[in-house]
Amino acid sequence: MTLDMIKFEHSVFALPFAMTGALLGWRDFGAQGADGAAGNWIFAKLLWIVVAMVGARSAAMAFNRLVDADIDARNPRTKARHLPAGLVGRGFGWGFVIASTALFFLAAGELNRLCLRLAPVALAIVFFYSFTKRFTSFSHLVLGFSLGIAPAAAWIAVRGSLDPRILWLTAAVTLWTGGFDVIYSCQDYEFDGSEALCSIPRSLGIAAALRVSQALHLAMLVCLLALAHALHLGALALAGVAAVAALLFYEHSLVKPNDLSRVNAAFFTMNGWVSVLFFLFWASDILLFRPRF
Repeated sequence: MTLDMIKFEHSVFALPFAMTGALLGWRDFGAQGADGAAGNWIFAKLLWIVVAMVGARSAAMAFNRLVDADIDARNPRTKARHLPAGLVGRGFGWGFVIASTALFFLAAGELNRLCLRLAPVALAIVFFYSFTKRFTSFSHLVLGFSLGIAPAAAWIAVRGSLDPRILWLTAAVTLWTGGFDVIYSCQDYEFDGSEALCSIPRSLGIAAALRVSQALHLAMLVCLLALAHALHLGALALAGVAAVAALLFYEHSLVKPNDLSRVNAAFFTMNGWVSVLFFLFWASDILLFRPRF
């Protein structure tokens, strides 16, 4: 029940991008030799990155459910969620937030000192998103940035410092997430208007919002190409970008201004495939064609 409350399965959205960021940061280490030691080292890093991601996301999702419980109770689409439906109590929810936060800080400390220092900043960002729909239509991009910091954080976890080039991946994930969240929020167009909540569909209308989503996803592809160029990646990485482009094209074909019946397929299924296929292509490029700098 707890995992369903926080939609644990949606971790697939950001986690593959975080893993990609970690592998990109590892390339130089792996090129230095000591393959066995390097393999054990990166495996331990990836394990703690996964723990950190699970902790941060679980804390953020539970916090969001608590902050939005009253709104969710009034929304026909969300009134069956665990808190408004009374399936779990607020006390349990806050306890879960505290436990998940503790797990996140534990993992950050195991990664390196800089990760631990930046952990409160990351947590503040993901918590802040829960309030943004009350005052800005850019809430979609705030959500995107909450996921977008994951690959940069994973790079820091591996390297102990930040390389500006990885911010192309942060930008790509931010734009991708913002784009699919715009699609998803089209379902609440009428409710957001009645509650004076902010969203791009409410501000621009559903048709214009879908065009904004398309523009955000096109910009995402540009960022991925810029990252591939900046980090000297090869044909497999470019094939991954092409696969992402094809999936996004299909995703947008599923949703029309006058037909939102397939929003869930566009949101859940297609974006899950985007993240997984992106990781498979890019990880293969990194592992099979490791550059020598």
